Amino acid sequence: MAPHTEQLTRPAVRLQGLTRSFGGRTVLDGIDLDIPAGQFVALLGHSGSGKSTLLRAVAGLDHEVAGSGELTAPERVSVVFQDARLLPWRRVLDNVLLGTAGEEKGRAALAEVGLAGRERAWPNELSGGEAQRAALARSLVREPELLLADEPFGALDALTRIKMHALLRQLWKRHSPSVLLVTHDVDEAIVLADRVLVLDRGRIGLDLTIDRPHPRSYRDPLLGEYRERLLAALGVTEDHQ
Repeated sequence: MAPHTEQLTRPAVRLQGLTRSFGGRTVLDGIDLDIPAGQFVALLGHSGSGKSTLLRAVAGLDHEVAGSGELTAPERVSVVFQDARLLPWRRVLDNVLLGTAGEEKGRAALAEVGLAGRERAWPNELSGGEAQRAALARSLVREPELLLADEPFGALDALTRIKMHALLRQLWKRHSPSVLLVTHDVDEAIVLADRVLVLDRGRIGLDLTIDRPHPRSYRDPLLGEYRERLLAALGVTEDHQ
């Protein structure tokens, strides 16, 4: 029974001793991290702290990372970037279906993100929010076990960003992938994630569970304590706010 139990409890993502250096500067310094299957995790840190480097390593896009133990992730991984990265010479549905088969699955994914009827649109006809919805649809059609999101809402206006937060939570609840969201926004991390990590000088300086039910509101005073702890871990004091 022991091997079967171990298989059921094995994390979706496991990093042990993960290191990465650029030009002699260590960006990731022996990272140890487990992400259970289906967990929504947000990663905070200053610019240049290694957040995107860590995400690229998990995505398998950086082959020069070194680990004293292991770097494991599911086979089906999708990545969403701040730039939707839609090919301008392909229509929206064709962008969603890149590298996959099954037009009906693509149409269903577009409908799920609120873009039904936009299948034949060109990328330059979409707003910023619509382009990110299309990028999410492209990730969904691959039925990922792990969704990696590198500041996907950073370029959107505040109102569109709030709408996209609600959409991402709905999609996560419906499809149950593990999620690793890289963000600079403390409030975004608190509202969306079940667990928030702070990357500090190449190591995880804080690993904080957000023990509040969803949906969450930015106005919830009980989230203030989490916000203060995260800001403190980021070195932000009241004088800086």
